[in-house]
Amino acid sequence: MCVDALGRPLRLLLTGGQRNDCTKGLELIDGFRPSHVLADKGYDSQEILDAIAAMEAVAVIPPRSNRKQQRDYDKEIYKRRNVVERTFNKLKHWRRLATRYDPKACYYLSFVYLAAAILWM
Repeated sequence: MCVDALGRPLRLLLTGGQRNDCTKGLELIDGFRPSHVLADKGYDSQEILDAIAAMEAVAVIPPRSNRKQQRDYDKEIYKRRNVVERTFNKLKHWRRLATRYDPKACYYLSFVYLAAAILWM
């Protein structure tokens, strides 16, 4: 999920439970012009870092512990990443989203979109 500084969902993508986060990272940020991109270690891939640099944005992504060349990131700005976690929490207030009752992913995603629209109100 991509959110703005106020925690409003901008883009939502659904992946399988066992998929790596970075497989959808480029799709999440495509088309946006942020000054900073905050993400967790799951998005630490050279491809994503290069895409962020091409946008002329600053990547605020901690390096994975197994990265051969560790790099610095702004820890103060990274503290703001909790905004996306709080948005996930707000979405989970809907029981249907928290427990995933829907048998098909498209049904689930439709309700996620509805809940995200309500967060914008």
